[in-house]
Amino acid sequence: MCLQRWSFCNLSVLGKEQVNHSWKTYFLRRCHLETKMTKGQSGGYTCKSLRGHTGRVVGLVYVQGNSVQQPDLWNSSATVCSASTDGTVRAWNVQNGERLWCSPVQSPLTGIVSDEQREVVITADSTGLIKTWQSQTGQELASFSTASPHCTLLQYSINNDWFVTVGTSQGSVCTLVDLTLTKKSSIVVCDTFRVNILLVSPDKKWIAAGTKDNDDLSPKVLYTESLTSPSEDKDPLCQSVPVTGCQAAVFIPTQPARLAIIHQDQHPNNRALTVFDVSIKKSKYKSEIQVQQVEFFPLTLNLWRSDILLEAKDSNHIVLAAGEQLWVYSLKGILLATFKDHTLPISSISVDSFRVVTASQDLSLRVLTWRNDRDRGLTLESQYHLLGGSHTMSRAFTHVACDYSSIVASVEETGPPPRPAPLATSWHPGTALTASRMVASFGFSTFLTLQSEPTEP
Repeated sequence: MCLQRWSFCNLSVLGKEQVNHSWKTYFLRRCHLETKMTKGQSGGYTCKSLRGHTGRVVGLVYVQGNSVQQPDLWNSSATVCSASTDGTVRAWNVQNGERLWCSPVQSPLTGIVSDEQREVVITADSTGLIKTWQSQTGQELASFSTASPHCTLLQYSINNDWFVTVGTSQGSVCTLVDLTLTKKSSIVVCDTFRVNILLVSPDKKWIAAGTKDNDDLSPKVLYTESLTSPSEDKDPLCQSVPVTGCQAAVFIPTQPARLAIIHQDQHPNNRALTVFDVSIKKSKYKSEIQVQQVEFFPLTLNLWRSDILLEAKDSNHIVLAAGEQLWVYSLKGILLATFKDHTLPISSISVDSFRVVTASQDLSLRVLTWRNDRDRGLTLESQYHLLGGSHTMSRAFTHVACDYSSIVASVEETGPPPRPAPLATSWHPGTALTASRMVASFGFSTFLTLQSEPTEP
């Protein structure tokens, strides 16, 4: 019963010392929690305002979350780190809203990623300084200067080896190894244009890199081994993808190396989605990257140049957000669902095996859940809004992230910076979330047992 409903779960740990519950207890518990999450009724959510940043939040990441793949539904501890233009990284306890640590002030931060397994946070600032931090203590571990005012960060591990690949504003991709951030290689992929697309394939053999800032350039596929273990007499192995004007890209999570790209199609305002399989052909004297098209279909977005957000749920479901709308496509190009729940553009989305959460400039979060339909197969259903305050004080939601038990979102304020508010604040609609430069944490009261009062969603 459990595996039919939640095939992604690791049920082997049930009954062990760390998860002393039977599969029956797990089944009932998870059904109860998902019912609460789907309905979003009064009392289903509580909210903590994680206030303290005096600059705009540029990113937030879970560094210790409740993974949807793990069946321990009784351990609700979660930690989130946020980076800000105030030059600090801050760690927060999602359950009680407490700030755990704050880094020393440096140049304005521009990006943040994390590695939950190693408990490490990686940041970039406006001078191109890359730093690693111990996520539980805030201790700085290492730093490396790229001299780039814009950096795109990508962290991944291959076997027991740890890497960070950085895309710079000069169009190069630099790969650093170990927590010491030792430089291993560098290659130019889009000369003079910043690298703002940087992805690693599920099998970790390929990195996709490109820019959204030039419609005449093609994204590149790089052989990871040639970046992490470069040859002295050979450049890293690189191959252009045969499309131009890339605006969004994602690797399909259930495939070793299947890449979906949204790009221009014939006319500047037309867009298409093309899916490629990436492989390598080795001979006695050389190796060649092969990029083979497997699917192509036009997109009827009817939008001017707008930021496009693209995520993949599994081998057959693509989630696409642009403007105020959300679309769900199959990989064959069949439009499965479309939603227009927001009145202003969607700024961020979070997709997992249970739900999709969209954050919008209209200061609301929309929760949608996946459901298996007997006739239509897997479908996405729009459920409810979580409101984020008043436009007189706040401009928009800018980022959203989720684990199984909570939603964390950042709000950008209007007007001059306020004094930092108390760190732990109950969410009462229209009041606590109207302050800016903070991270708002939404948790399920029945799960997280937060002590704040139940509120209307």
